[in-house]
Amino acid sequence: MGIYLNPDNDLFARDVRSEIYVDKSMLISFTNKKVNTNTACMCVSRPRRFGKSMAANMLAAYYSKGSDSSELFSKLKISGDESYKEHLNKYNVIKFTVHNFLNEWISVADFIKKVTERIISELKEEFPDVNYDDNDLIYILEQIYVNCKVPFIFIIDEWDCIFRIKENDKDEQKKYLDFIRDLFKDKSYSALVYMTGILPIKKYGLHSALNMFKEYSMTKQGQLKEFTGFTESEVRKLCERYNMSYEDTRQWYDGYNVDGISIYSPCSVTQAMMEQSFNSYWNATETYEALKKYIVLDIFGLHDKVTRLIAGERIPVDAASFTNDMVTFSCADDILTLLIHLGYLTYDHESRTVWIPNNEVRQEYITSIKVSGWENVMQLIRQSEELLSAVMSFDEERVSELLEQAHQDNVSLFEYNDENSLSCVVALAFYTANKDYVFQREMPSGKGRADLTLIPRKKSDKPGIVIELKYNDTAENAIAQIKEKNYADSLRGLADKAFLVGLCYDDSKRHKCKIEQIDL
Repeated sequence: MGIYLNPDNDLFARDVRSEIYVDKSMLISFTNKKVNTNTACMCVSRPRRFGKSMAANMLAAYYSKGSDSSELFSKLKISGDESYKEHLNKYNVIKFTVHNFLNEWISVADFIKKVTERIISELKEEFPDVNYDDNDLIYILEQIYVNCKVPFIFIIDEWDCIFRIKENDKDEQKKYLDFIRDLFKDKSYSALVYMTGILPIKKYGLHSALNMFKEYSMTKQGQLKEFTGFTESEVRKLCERYNMSYEDTRQWYDGYNVDGISIYSPCSVTQAMMEQSFNSYWNATETYEALKKYIVLDIFGLHDKVTRLIAGERIPVDAASFTNDMVTFSCADDILTLLIHLGYLTYDHESRTVWIPNNEVRQEYITSIKVSGWENVMQLIRQSEELLSAVMSFDEERVSELLEQAHQDNVSLFEYNDENSLSCVVALAFYTANKDYVFQREMPSGKGRADLTLIPRKKSDKPGIVIELKYNDTAENAIAQIKEKNYADSLRGLADKAFLVGLCYDDSKRHKCKIEQIDL
């Protein structure tokens, strides 16, 4: 038993003993199928706060010969799996966290030297009969495997931190990738390699230096999707246990689309349950600095795209060109793809679109633009409470004034005479309603699609709101269209009443508003 070689199970035991522990042990069933196969190298990337280290601790506790973990796993789901006993504590495990060895002042050569020395030091104690003369880690591992016939399992946490710490030093990055490649490519002593971090494997040109790895990332988790975060059923159980509103939990922390299933932020849900409070628990880490930096730069028309995202739009993104670092960008899609991996956006593989997943993350965007000089957008958001109040009190003149000013102030962002652009401005202008409403653009209902529908969240006594926009027409005609095409039908069963809001504007840039209320 050592620090890096065959560690004990203490870290995972702490996880299991925690007040909130969600059993993700069936991940082991998946990794067991990879042991001693041609797909034994895995790189699993997720945002911070999504349980990467806990998964690494669990795998080490399960595979390591350094402890007897049968009692620890006996009550977990994996204990009923047919592969459970075959692999339990049967392997030499080497586990380390890259960040513990590497910082901005240490070269990759020094990092490799330090890691190698510490692993070899523990190998000498465990396998004293091996020739250690040249301190060649790969040769030593090969000797041990030939003599003992017990393969190694490697678990590397924060594997990608070099691409954040030394983000502009390509020579250092390539040296690091060469070290990983030489250690694992076509090596008989390696039964399984499980690397985890935030970023997928770095690409240089058309190919990856680590092409022997199968990647599971936030753009394509594949079979690991249910292990990426908390699932809906897991969160429902926690809400029942802690007597917390599931609908509020979903509003705050749901929204991550992982290959078609809904995933919640584990750390945030856990803290909300224990604190008995719905709030933003997003940690102020380097990832927040990345978000703020790219918003401030406003390159590749990012200002326009981020504004649309905050307004609730889904934006098409080509994630294929992203080179998996934090500085090499050729278009806005590359930056948006980075934000997917950092957890600031979520991605649908089928439609190839991104959006802001939930209220907690949306608040991070608001905080970023607040300090980034986006005064027009912030003014919209600050006035949103007044706008909502004006609608509820039938103050058509004030609604017209507020939306006209909002449209004028943000005309530089969008084409003025474009209904989609106006819909975006209107959605931003109603931003404060997010706490009570779900926003739906172009929602199918009756005989067509309403431009914007505000659907009351469950357990809310708020009225529904249907908004129709018209260019070079009248607000009365907008209201007539809402009624004729039965747009408010989508709100039946969700609200007792609905406000119908018709908004028009013309070439003179004057806005007019008509508001009516109906029973549902």
